[in-house]
Amino acid sequence: MTTLKLPDPIADYFTADRQHPEALARCFTAHATVKDEGHTHAGLDAIQAWKTAASAQYNYTAEPFALEQKDGHHVVSCHVAGDFPGSPVDLRYRFRLEGGRIAALEITA
Repeated sequence: MTTLKLPDPIADYFTADRQHPEALARCFTAHATVKDEGHTHAGLDAIQAWKTAASAQYNYTAEPFALEQKDGHHVVSCHVAGDFPGSPVDLRYRFRLEGGRIAALEITA
């Protein structure tokens, strides 16, 4: 079995996803954006609020299983399972990194 080697900021994101919203927000640049479920969350406060709301609404696990680089982005395919409608589902996390942190993230099906 091969272990997926993610760039450090992305590995940190998936580790922080299991912790507190504050830990997850620290993975991002000050002016980062997250696009998820048709909404854009800009800046650290908005990203932390997005994570807080998602954590309050659903319990889930996210297991990355593939990584590709495309157009200056790292695209991680991830198996997500939990107590949300449509679970389980494979999602694509499209990261743009900048200065050792995440500058942009888009999550799509």
